[in-house]
Amino acid sequence: MKKVFSVVMTIATAASLFAADIDLPAPQTSGGMPLMEALSKRKTDRKFSADKQLTLQQLSNLLWAADGFNRPDKLTIPTARNSQEIILYVLRPDGAYRYDNRANRLIQVSTENLNPASSMQDFAKTCPLNIAIAYDTTKMPMERFANNDAGGVMQNIYLWCASEGINTVVRGMVPPDLPKLLNLPENEKILLVQTIGYE
Repeated sequence: MKKVFSVVMTIATAASLFAADIDLPAPQTSGGMPLMEALSKRKTDRKFSADKQLTLQQLSNLLWAADGFNRPDKLTIPTARNSQEIILYVLRPDGAYRYDNRANRLIQVSTENLNPASSMQDFAKTCPLNIAIAYDTTKMPMERFANNDAGGVMQNIYLWCASEGINTVVRGMVPPDLPKLLNLPENEKILLVQTIGYE
C-alpha cells in the first residue's frame, strides 16, 4: 500500500511541475492602427526594458495576430497546403509556454526563465518576452515552406508591435540548447526567435 501511495504521489508531483497553464483572455480582434499607418511605422528596434511586461490581454492579442484562428479552421497567417504546422513558444520570466491557438491558452513546458538562454545577445536575455517560432516536421516536412509560413508569423508580430508602439526584433540565430530547454519533441524545430517589449 505504501508503494502504491508513493507512486501516486510521484506522478502527482511530476504533473504539478507544469500545472501553471494560463488561460488567456479572448483576443481583441478589432480596432488598432490602420494597416497603411502600421506598415509605415514597422521597424526593428533592439532597445527593451527589462521590467515592463505586456499584459495578458496584450499577449493574447499578439499571439492571435501571429498565429490565431480568424475563421473556424483557418489562421491569421497562410500556411502551405493549409498544414498549420507553426508552433509558438512563449518565454516569460515565470516560465516557458507552448501557445495552444485553438484554445487560446498557454501550456507550460518549463518553470524556468529561459529568456537568457534564447539568445547570445544581451538585449534578448533581459527582455521579459521572447517568442520561439517552431514548426512540426510531421505536418510540413519541407523546411523551405515552413520558413515561408514563419515569415508570415514574424511580419504579423512586427505589424502588431507597430500598431501598439512596442519594440521588436526577429533573430535567426537560435542557441543550440534552446530546443532541449523547451522540451521540444523530436518532430519540432525552431526557425526564428522574436524579442518583443517596451523600450
